[in-house]
Amino acid sequence: MATERALPNLWHATAPAAPRTAPLTGDLAVDVAIVGGGFTGLSAALHLAETGVRTAVLEARMIGFGGSGRNVGLVNAGMWVQPDDLIATLGAAAGNRLLDELGDGPSFVYDLVAKHGIECEAVRNGTLHMSVGAEGLKEIREREAQWKKRGAPVEVLSAEKAHALSGAEGFTGALLDRRAGTIQPLAYARGLARAALAAGAEIFTDTPLLAASRQGDLWKLKTARGTVTARHVILATNAYGSLVTDVPWKEYRQELTILPYFQFATNPLPDNVAARILPERQGAWDTGLVMTSFRMDKQNRLIFGSIGRLDAIAAGTHRAFAARSVRKLFPYIGDFRFEHWWDGRIGMTTNNLPAMHVLAPNVVSISGYNGRGIAPGTVFGRALARHVTGDTSAIPLAQTPITPDPWRTLKSVFYHAGAQAKHFIDKRF
Repeated sequence: MATERALPNLWHATAPAAPRTAPLTGDLAVDVAIVGGGFTGLSAALHLAETGVRTAVLEARMIGFGGSGRNVGLVNAGMWVQPDDLIATLGAAAGNRLLDELGDGPSFVYDLVAKHGIECEAVRNGTLHMSVGAEGLKEIREREAQWKKRGAPVEVLSAEKAHALSGAEGFTGALLDRRAGTIQPLAYARGLARAALAAGAEIFTDTPLLAASRQGDLWKLKTARGTVTARHVILATNAYGSLVTDVPWKEYRQELTILPYFQFATNPLPDNVAARILPERQGAWDTGLVMTSFRMDKQNRLIFGSIGRLDAIAAGTHRAFAARSVRKLFPYIGDFRFEHWWDGRIGMTTNNLPAMHVLAPNVVSISGYNGRGIAPGTVFGRALARHVTGDTSAIPLAQTPITPDPWRTLKSVFYHAGAQAKHFIDKRF
């Protein structure tokens, strides 16, 4: 989308500087080429380089340009699909394995943060899934029951306790998941890149992949000013696959429906106000049909998000809705202004679960995080690294054929227009 470089993104303003990188020039031969410099690609690069595999990352723009630099920053466990539904879709063996690995995903992320000294405002006090009305409370109670059967440390909170932990008005309860937490997502992505470089990986930015061809048992990837020859290719672009142009496996783009998501960040709030909003610094999102999220950052900014794109037509509607929502949620907030705002793309699949594909000989991808990019992206990056080095059982997903969604464009338009219409009227009374 045209706004993706221009908007004043908070994460870009507050993240430590990115490691020094440059575009690819000339010809390079490696063992594994990774397309995409977000959570998945950088995790794969780090884990490959740590085992001595020569690896190159090709990023079309800059480290974390896509969803990794636009994320809310909630390090959640599992997918948002409920455990029983996930097992019903994937089967008992595959479903239980995926739930176990992604349930432990936040621990893996925070362990990497500690191991590599990544400065990313990491806080692990859980997340809050706030319930809207009686139906929302029913939903989070069902989630609690299903996760507790698996031994997860989750707890439904009363409306009073939910208010105390969130500082927010109007919710009927909340599901506290103590496995989870928050980070500054772009800072985390840059930290993964720095760790991968230190381990020996090569990362090239402003290097979009223009074409790919098979030469014997190798792939030759063409960029504007050079080529990369590799035996294996990991495609890690997810919802930003449109930045990859003429490749023989480009049909993978037709599988994801794009769900736009925006965020607004306030000025740093006074200490006495900031102490009342999420005092333990959990991140929060709700069960509403058009979901909203809120969290705080290290500088006491309140960050509010919801579905929608900040284009020239819709931006004013979404800004006004965000301001009304903040005042409704936190009536004691006083004067505030929005200093930062940005949007991004969430890649949605028809079954709301990620998909693993072998797109061509030695070309593999995982995409469709459905709004859960941080922990799954990091976990799947490690799994992809193990897969291309011979452990074909490493990925906790079965290989499936690409299944283009014929309604993807219409659904994307509906999400954008529907959110705009709802935000025009919501929270006015």
